[in-house]
Amino acid sequence: MRLSRLVLAAPLAFALLSTTPALAHDAAPIWSHSFDPARDPAADLKQALAAAKAENKRVLIDVGGDWCIWCKLLDAKFEQEADLRQLRDANFVVLKVHYDKKVNQNEAFLSQYPKAAGYPHLYVLDSSGKLLQSQDTSLLELPKEQGKGHDSAKIKAFLTEWAPKRGA
Repeated sequence: MRLSRLVLAAPLAFALLSTTPALAHDAAPIWSHSFDPARDPAADLKQALAAAKAENKRVLIDVGGDWCIWCKLLDAKFEQEADLRQLRDANFVVLKVHYDKKVNQNEAFLSQYPKAAGYPHLYVLDSSGKLLQSQDTSLLELPKEQGKGHDSAKIKAFLTEWAPKRGA
């Protein structure tokens, strides 16, 4: 009888656990959810900087679009790997900025930063808005012989290197 309860309870427990990232995602500010071409990244950055200052975090600007398979792969990496997501969310306020050659390049906003070689592209800012790092995400990818995607260890090293220093 106990085994049957366990078998019945397991799918429910799995469903609850698998929705946890979505709940955390829903609690995040709207400007960190998706690459929305209608958003004003300058206004969103002001809010992100205020949040970063209040929470002793840095701002991680993620530039890309829904057209970008590598952007989707990077987003999936954070959704699938709780340790990476927790490291990111503990240290950074994420601001997604839309870039698309056809719809909205956000030229005025992006002109203040080094040109991106490809997408997604990450910029790390301190809480005052000073650029600390312009990151070509192709350097965070798996070696080609290991498949298509991003390397968890490289992402972790990047996040750790650029996280705010605390308690020193």
